[in-house]
Amino acid sequence: MTEKKKTKAKKKNSQLVIRINGEQRDEFVSLCDELDTSAAREIRRFIRGFLEEHAQKEE
Repeated sequence: MTEKKKTKAKKKNSQLVIRINGEQRDEFVSLCDELDTSAAREIRRFIRGFLEEHAQKEE
């Protein structure tokens, strides 16, 4: 990562704890592994998209 990107990236300093079905969790994590990504990365991507989608509707 370049020095410029390091300073722009927001620090990850919070956690979100959720309860889900164990089978769904295992299937999700397994699929993420197959797609060479992480569960956390995909959840963060979903949250960013969700926030963007709903911010546009409020404008």
